[in-house]
Amino acid sequence: MTKPATRILKSAAFVTAVAGLLTGCGSEEASSGAKPLSETAPPVIEAYANLVHGSYVEAMDETASLNASLASFVAEPSQQKLDTAREAWLLARDPYGLTEAFRFYGGPIDDDDGPEGRINAWPMDEAYVDYVEGDANAGIINDAATYPTIDETTIAELNEKDGEKNIATGYHAIEFLLWGQDLSADGPGQRPYTDYVVEMGTAANQERRGQYLLATGKLLLQDLGSVSAEWAPEGGAYRASFVALPPEEALRRILLGLGSLSGAELAGERMQVAWDTKEQEDEHSCFSDNTHKDLLNNALGIQNVYLGRRGNVDLPGLDELVRERDPALDARLQAEMQASIDAIKAIGAPFDQAILGDDMAAGRQKVKTAIEALRKQTTSIIEVATLLGIELNIEE
Repeated sequence: MTKPATRILKSAAFVTAVAGLLTGCGSEEASSGAKPLSETAPPVIEAYANLVHGSYVEAMDETASLNASLASFVAEPSQQKLDTAREAWLLARDPYGLTEAFRFYGGPIDDDDGPEGRINAWPMDEAYVDYVEGDANAGIINDAATYPTIDETTIAELNEKDGEKNIATGYHAIEFLLWGQDLSADGPGQRPYTDYVVEMGTAANQERRGQYLLATGKLLLQDLGSVSAEWAPEGGAYRASFVALPPEEALRRILLGLGSLSGAELAGERMQVAWDTKEQEDEHSCFSDNTHKDLLNNALGIQNVYLGRRGNVDLPGLDELVRERDPALDARLQAEMQASIDAIKAIGAPFDQAILGDDMAAGRQKVKTAIEALRKQTTSIIEVATLLGIELNIEE
């Protein structure tokens, strides 16, 4: 999504802590007996960098598998191979969803030159890429005169050209090309595999559609690779600068990623907007009906960062820094994170049906509960920043 405006959130505790410093009363660390961040934070920051790199490598691995499935399907289209490619897309979404917690602070994924807009931008104007109901000639694919060549360079240049909904690349472009528009009330899109079979007649420009699908997959893998390389333990330029930052600044960026995803993005853009409009187009993965998994993985990604967890491996996490200073806050935030995860799980699938009806409808109540849980944990994330003496600018 586009980057919202920012605001500065300061709790009363933060103001009090600053006042204490100015009057010589000492910092929160000194008063609580906690060791200074200069001693305790570096292992947490290093573990975070390892988590980021490992997560992007996993996303790359699944995307490479997706690309192999796409190549097999385009070479010899069939219903079985289309189903396999769809399953590969769903598998590729899971690890990427966990990485969204690494955004929102101007890192290599979404700084001014970052590729995030080519990777996961949405919502998508389907007619920008391919035919839609009522317009068989829509899209780049069906306009060979204007776009004679379809490759990674072409689609990268066209992404978000003349409008933020002009999405030409990334996970959701691939999703649309595999599923097509979701015109079903209780299921995903049903694009026929024959859209890729030359001279089958279900849709024109079958060969160009295959070229587009393959180019999008290749560009996605390249973009994920560029981000992963920046976080590599050996030679990762951004990683080297990140771990060398003053601990307070590195922690500020980590917390900014968590708070921004939890509040403005996940509770707001990805859930509240759809809850307000009741529009299928406002859900994240509208073609495949995978939105419920997207939301869940985003919430799990937040929890993973806080706990310093990757799979079954427990790394040094923010929880250790918080627990040393305020065990009650750590316990509360951990409980709130689990509550938000449980609330998202309770929504079920498909998400586009849960947002319908009046405000007392069971599905809408579940969505609202999840939104409120995410906002509650966002407030606690801000409290964590305050506890650590960090001023947090959080998106809204």
